[in-house]
Amino acid sequence: MIRIEILAVGKLKERYLAEGVEDYRRRMQPYARVTVCEVPETGFGLRPDEAEKRAVLAAEARRLVRHLRDGPYVLALAPDGEMLDSVAFARLLDRQMLGGKSDFVFVIGGPLGLDQTILYRADRVLSFSRMTFPHQLFRLMLLEQLYRALKINRGEPYHL
Repeated sequence: MIRIEILAVGKLKERYLAEGVEDYRRRMQPYARVTVCEVPETGFGLRPDEAEKRAVLAAEARRLVRHLRDGPYVLALAPDGEMLDSVAFARLLDRQMLGGKSDFVFVIGGPLGLDQTILYRADRVLSFSRMTFPHQLFRLMLLEQLYRALKINRGEPYHL
C-alpha cells in the first residue's frame, strides 16, 4: 500500500479545512495510508525584516528535518517549484511507484514558505501555482490533488 505523509508547518485552525482534509483522507483509504505530521510555526512580527524571516525559516526547517528520514520520496511545495498539471502529477507518482517507491512525504511550509535546506533535501520541488495560497488551505488542495492522482493512475473516474 502507498504511504503518504503530509509534513506541514502549523496546525489547521479552521474547522472547515480540518473537515475537508479528513474527508480526503477517508476517500484515499482504499488506495493509500495518509498521515499528517504538524510541526509548530515560529512566530514573527507584523513586518519581519530579512534577518527575522531567515531565522523563522531556519527554526521551522530544524523542526521539519527531524521528521525527514531516508527512504521516502520527498516533495517540497514552493511557489518557485516545477508546475505540473493533474495528469503529469499522477504520472510522477506512478513512475516513482513503478521504480519501487511507495513512501512519499510532501512538505508544506508556514506563512513564509520553506527554508533552502528543506528545498535542497527534497527529491523534487513542486508548485501548484505562481499565486500565493494560505498554507493551511494548501494542505486541503494537496490532498485533493493526491486523491485525483490516485484515481487517474487507477483509471477510475473522479466525481466529487
